[in-house]
Amino acid sequence: MALLLLFSSILLFILQCSSAQPSPGYYLSSRFKPLPGFYHGYNTLWGPQHQTVSADQSSVAIWLDRSSGSGFKSNRPFRSGYFAASIKLQPGDTAGVNTAFYLSNNQVHPGFHDEVDIEFLGTTPGRPYKLQTNVYVKGSGDGQVIGREMKFHLWFDPAADFHHYAILWNPNEIIFFVDDIPIRRYPRRSGDTFPLRPMWVYGTIWDASSWATDNGKHRVDYRHEPFVARFTRFVVRGCSAYAPPGCRPVPSSPSGFGLSKQQLAAMAWAQRNYMVYDYCRDHRRDRSLTPECGA
Repeated sequence: MALLLLFSSILLFILQCSSAQPSPGYYLSSRFKPLPGFYHGYNTLWGPQHQTVSADQSSVAIWLDRSSGSGFKSNRPFRSGYFAASIKLQPGDTAGVNTAFYLSNNQVHPGFHDEVDIEFLGTTPGRPYKLQTNVYVKGSGDGQVIGREMKFHLWFDPAADFHHYAILWNPNEIIFFVDDIPIRRYPRRSGDTFPLRPMWVYGTIWDASSWATDNGKHRVDYRHEPFVARFTRFVVRGCSAYAPPGCRPVPSSPSGFGLSKQQLAAMAWAQRNYMVYDYCRDHRRDRSLTPECGA
């Protein structure tokens, strides 16, 4: 057991120090002011007794214990935009805990919804968190949940300090950012593989013991409760579902759309050094369900 913990600690150190974080050359997080207060963009969705908003509304803490988790939801749906928050996770044994920042329209289209996820999958001591990105298109209305997961370790400890996480969604692409480094770009290939219906923005923490850590091998240990996730520096900038047709999507790069050469190089660095799973490279998956993998 001691050797396993030592090996895990060495692995975490190597992951965090393998190479210096490159500059993306374009910093979306600095282009937009945060919301003037949490309630200017969000409201409590569930678990109000497990949620605390700071007096100045600049931050919110949500937590999971054996009685409940918690979540919040944007006041408006959007058809495109840049959605971001700085997040600090719980340290220690967080196996089975899912902390998420995501877009969804599940409450309007139950069982047939769209979703774009940033999820932090809890872990056991000495092992790094996994950040999972995912895209669902028209949910599981046919009885099949077709996920498009890419998972990453991070080049820092997400429980040691706040870091900025963002989703940029426009009619042509979805880009996931960590501290302005694009870690994944999901382009639109067709309307069948890309979410186009309006979505809300969510933040949640909940018990995902059945799958989150080593496919459910490690479950939430409530001896370590509460499990707290802290959010601050909320940015919500985009075209709401009620905006006029002339509302222009947020540009993802200096040229407007796509990624610049410097951003592409930064994304290649992140994927080369820290990506640990790509659904398009998983030969156990039925490729007919994810036709974009062959595009």
